[in-house]
Amino acid sequence: MPTKTPTLIALDFDGVLCNGLIEYFQTAWRTYCQIWQPSDEIPNNDLAKKFYRLRPVIEIGWEMPVLIRSLILGIEEESIFQKWQAIAEKIVIEENLDRAEIGACLDRTRDEWIVKDLEGWLSLHEFYPGVVEKLKKLMVSEVKPVIVTTKEGRFVRSLLQKQGVNLPETDIIGKECKRPKYETLRILLAELGEGAIIWFVEDRLKTLLSVQKQPDLKEVELFLADWGYNTEKEQDSVAQHPPIHLLSSAQFCQDFSVWK
Repeated sequence: MPTKTPTLIALDFDGVLCNGLIEYFQTAWRTYCQIWQPSDEIPNNDLAKKFYRLRPVIEIGWEMPVLIRSLILGIEEESIFQKWQAIAEKIVIEENLDRAEIGACLDRTRDEWIVKDLEGWLSLHEFYPGVVEKLKKLMVSEVKPVIVTTKEGRFVRSLLQKQGVNLPETDIIGKECKRPKYETLRILLAELGEGAIIWFVEDRLKTLLSVQKQPDLKEVELFLADWGYNTEKEQDSVAQHPPIHLLSSAQFCQDFSVWK
């Protein structure tokens, strides 16, 4: 178990600090409407709630409107949890779709929305309980907080500023850096120098496993945020991947000594 206090704590944004599920669904639905052109509004069958539950299966943006398609086609949630990649592939092939075009449509839809109504778009994000207070405490502590995210840094800054959190621009490493998170951790570790300790909190097990595979990052302590976009099955599997630690939101908001 980790015992030392970290020099730097690297935090994912979506799924660790911020819950963007409402925005994900709304952007995915707008994209769905452009591709499939349904005659009705959002079906009144808990479509959004199903999407929220299934969000952990999504790895790449283009999959989001395809997930909506699978639900509208009536595919059971359990099947999606178990066989999502195969289901997504089947839909793409059978409906003669192109992943890149879906992804481009999604990005374009989001960008146009942001240009027209930035405040409205930002309002669809909410922070998890206690995380803003924790971040503010870290900023005046000896532990340096850094955001490592696939979200664009400018949006992260805007969302944090709305909460009164003004991290230095260099401490928000977003999508624009165009490199995997393990590479960012490698750079941070090199910048800190010998003896530095990094703890990394992420809600995607796959990302943590990619860090774990890097021989030179063995000293980075890895934590899976159990309140983020992951499944109970993934949480249960953490025990099979030591030294990754399962972290609760209650632990996250407390002193590092209670993190396990």
